[in-house]
Amino acid sequence: MVYVKDYGKVEDINFLASAKYVSHTYQISNEGVSADSQGRKIVKAGTVYPANDATAIGIVFTDTDVTEGPQPGAVLIEAWILEARLPVAPDAAAKTALAAKSGIKFKQSV
Repeated sequence: MVYVKDYGKVEDINFLASAKYVSHTYQISNEGVSADSQGRKIVKAGTVYPANDATAIGIVFTDTDVTEGPQPGAVLIEAWILEARLPVAPDAAAKTALAAKSGIKFKQSV
């Protein structure tokens, strides 16, 4: 029985501006996540956690598969981030919340 399935090539974009960061494990929700072309629900690395609003506390560090329900995932709580490389730009409320609740800082120039 095969336990590993090939889902094709994966390309990760580096959105970290520094080699120093701190991440903690959080339960990544599957609510509101749409399935991709292969039927998998993936929360992309660089997604604002838990939502792109005033509740933000961090940035998802690695892709997290939530197809089978909520899963534990790494969330950055302290890091320098290249904002232009995130899959979705954080809104103003999220940036304010991240500044107040975590050590996430954004670097504008690449």
